Amino acid sequence: MDSEYLPKIGITIGDINGIGPEVMLKALNTNRLSKFCVPVIYGSGKLLSKYKHAVDMAKWQYTNINDPKQAQARNFNLINCSSDDNFELAFGTETKEAGALAFKCLERAVKDLKNGNIDALVTAPISKNNIQSDSFKFPGHTEYLANAFENPDVLMFMVNDMLKVGVVTGHVSVQDIKQNLNKKLITNRLNTMLNSLKIDFGISRPKIAVLGLNPHAGENGLLGTEEKEIISPVIEEFKKQGHMVFGPYPADGFFANAAYTKYDAVLAMYHDQGLTPFKMLAFENGVNFTAGLLGIRTSPDHGTAFDIAGKNEADPSSMLSAIYAAVDIYNKRAEFISLEKNALKNQKIDLSMIKKEKH
Repeated sequence: MDSEYLPKIGITIGDINGIGPEVMLKALNTNRLSKFCVPVIYGSGKLLSKYKHAVDMAKWQYTNINDPKQAQARNFNLINCSSDDNFELAFGTETKEAGALAFKCLERAVKDLKNGNIDALVTAPISKNNIQSDSFKFPGHTEYLANAFENPDVLMFMVNDMLKVGVVTGHVSVQDIKQNLNKKLITNRLNTMLNSLKIDFGISRPKIAVLGLNPHAGENGLLGTEEKEIISPVIEEFKKQGHMVFGPYPADGFFANAAYTKYDAVLAMYHDQGLTPFKMLAFENGVNFTAGLLGIRTSPDHGTAFDIAGKNEADPSSMLSAIYAAVDIYNKRAEFISLEKNALKNQKIDLSMIKKEKH
């Protein structure tokens, strides 16, 4: 492994008063990670030093760096993102200072991701309330990243080894789901999902299940017409193009009967329709992946959990899975690019041989 390139994985601390720093510290404290990546933490050294004592990790050490280029393997490298971090920790409390720090860490990390200074980004949970400011007016990480990379067609993709679920409408209120749902949006989400499954997960011919919007998938129009008028026509169009896309399926029976095991991924129509069964089935090792970005971003599939912050009760499994997923996706993308280059080379050789044979 010493001669191999280890990807630099940026990790933002999220809300300092939540469990983000705790699950990060516990995940990084495993000896295995240093064999697969070089962690670059975006946070506050001063506050992390206080935090680690609260969760019985006083011996945990980090190295201060100013730029990811200075990051060294087998070290916990930390970039201090704020000099204004003299406020006290307030576990389980939403404060403006914590929100401001979370944004500064995210802003710096995303800048480094865009510039190629880090190979992937793992984001610890933020409070969607206290992070709001003139610079951050988004429902969450996904929308902020879509704006930063100038790509509106990203997909909130919840993934683990046995289940992958994407959502058509993400952080929108229930009353706005119907008016946001249209053929173009579903088409974009399916294209993003198909490309991600091929490039990021190495699935050459993905099989996707699409859920309906209404109870019983509309019951042939009796309980709603969105399936017949919007969802089914999109599915048929993808089938005509040779893609294995099926549905729409009633969400309740689909998950209750474990039908998801027959597909590589599932496209849900709205947030809770997809995330509720995913978190029930894969909460300990589930990962939130932003598919469709030029950069790689993953996150644990849980929130700030203010109720247990600072009590040394948080489980780092999802954070650890998010870091491993970032590394795996980085390697899959590199493999895909290499295969594509080789395919082009072989294609050129074949064409020249054909020309010679004709002469």
